[in-house]
Amino acid sequence: MKKIVLYTFISLLFFNCSSVKTLQGASDDYESFSKGDIQMIMSSDSLTPMRVYKITSETDSILLRKKSAYIKPDPNDPILKSFIKRLYRTVTDSMSLGAGIAAPQVGILKNIIWVQRFDKENFPFEVCLNPVIVQYSEKKQTNREGCLSIPNRRETLDNRAYAILIAYDTENGVHKTEMVEGFTSVIFQHEIDHLNGILYLDHLNKEINDANKTD
Repeated sequence: MKKIVLYTFISLLFFNCSSVKTLQGASDDYESFSKGDIQMIMSSDSLTPMRVYKITSETDSILLRKKSAYIKPDPNDPILKSFIKRLYRTVTDSMSLGAGIAAPQVGILKNIIWVQRFDKENFPFEVCLNPVIVQYSEKKQTNREGCLSIPNRRETLDNRAYAILIAYDTENGVHKTEMVEGFTSVIFQHEIDHLNGILYLDHLNKEINDANKTD
C-alpha cells in the first residue's frame, strides 16, 4: 500500500521530464584529466582552495560557458581524490562560503559538484559525480540566488522547480537516485546548470523576456 501511495505521489508531483540523457557512464565516453587539469589540481596540497573563475574575466567567462565531461568514479585515483578535496576546500573557504560549487568554477571541465544539504541534519556538504536531473516538478518556487562566479550580485528567480529527481554517482562509484525538494533542490539545479555552461543570470534574462512578451 505504501508503494502505491508513493508512486501516485510521484506521478502527481512530476509532470515535466527533462531531455537530459541518462548518466554518460560508458567507458568509451570517459576522458581522464588533461595534463593541464592535473597541473592545476596538483599545484598545491589538497587543503589549499583553488581560484574561483569569475565572469568579470573574459577568459574565465569563456570557460564557464563550456559543457563539462563525464568523470569515471574511482576511489583509487589520487588525482580525483585530491581534486574533490580541493573543490570542497574552495567552497568552504572563508573567501567563498558558498552553498555549492561545480568543477568548471575552478577551471576543471568535469561533472563534479559539491552541494550543501539543507534537507539533512547538520547541513552536510556532499559531493556528486555526473549528476543529472531526471525529472522536474511542475510546481515552482521563488528564491534569491547568488554565485561565487558572479561577484556582488544576488537575484530573485521564480522559475526553479520545487522538487527534482536526480541521479548521480558517489566518489566510490555507487549510483544513486533520489528526490530533492525545497532550497536544496535549487542548489542542485544551480550547480548542475554550471556543468552545462549555464549561469543563473540566464534564467533571470528568460524571466524578463517572458514578462516583456506578456506586456
